[in-house]
Amino acid sequence: MEGKILRGKDIAVKIEEELKKQVEAQKRKLGRALQLTTVVIAEDSASKIYLASQAKVAARLGIGFDFQKLPGDISQNNLDKKIQNLNQAGTVDGILIQMPLPMHLDPKRAINFLSPDKDVEGLHPQNLGKLFFLEPKIISPTVASVMAILEETKIDLQGKEVVIVGHSEIVGKPLSLLLLNKLATTTVCHIGTSRAGHLEMHLKRAEILIVAVGKPRFIKGSSLKKGVVVVDVGINRENGKLVGDVDFETAKKKASFITPVPGGVGALTPVMLMRNLLRLTQ
Repeated sequence: MEGKILRGKDIAVKIEEELKKQVEAQKRKLGRALQLTTVVIAEDSASKIYLASQAKVAARLGIGFDFQKLPGDISQNNLDKKIQNLNQAGTVDGILIQMPLPMHLDPKRAINFLSPDKDVEGLHPQNLGKLFFLEPKIISPTVASVMAILEETKIDLQGKEVVIVGHSEIVGKPLSLLLLNKLATTTVCHIGTSRAGHLEMHLKRAEILIVAVGKPRFIKGSSLKKGVVVVDVGINRENGKLVGDVDFETAKKKASFITPVPGGVGALTPVMLMRNLLRLTQ
């Protein structure tokens, strides 16, 4: 028996309905539409998809959205100035810096220049620090999407063996904190785990597996425990098609629940982004 498919777009519809009412109320309070600005320097296939989905969700919710394309050879100082100008713009409620940045730019420095009050992705050290102290107002939209998908399973996370593959600042690290706060037994695997030859051991133990590594079909069904919940965060282009970090066809034979790509985590992320924007204005 194959696992139940957890479609992020189905969850997104429910959240978006409630969000639209709140956005309208906030719009009346402010006397104007909420405004999100995304700064774009370099674009890969995943970021182009994310930009398009941001624009669509913003339009449905009545949120102002624009993306500012900067030259690929922009200096770090000029990027800093651009971010500072957006920080000071009274009609800009949220700022997103589209990753990845070109190699000559420091993404951590760019995020540090963001006002934490306009940081829609929850990546500023001040917002990450609140997550550590169990007081998060804004968390990464991708992480929020993963948590919403896990809630949909109705599984009690307390004591569950949760394995995260990938330790990025955007997904793996903040997600591990949220799961620890839920009293899940959380293991984070990364390139060091693979080099030591221990990844397979952790995969076999996982009752809940979350993968965010950016490698197409990296995790095979043969490595998984029967009944595992699989949440695939990856978006990769392979032979003209979008695929995840998990080999969906083999993994769904082992999983009790599994997210597809596309239509899984990625379908929910832009809605969570707009929810963060609303929270920043509140």
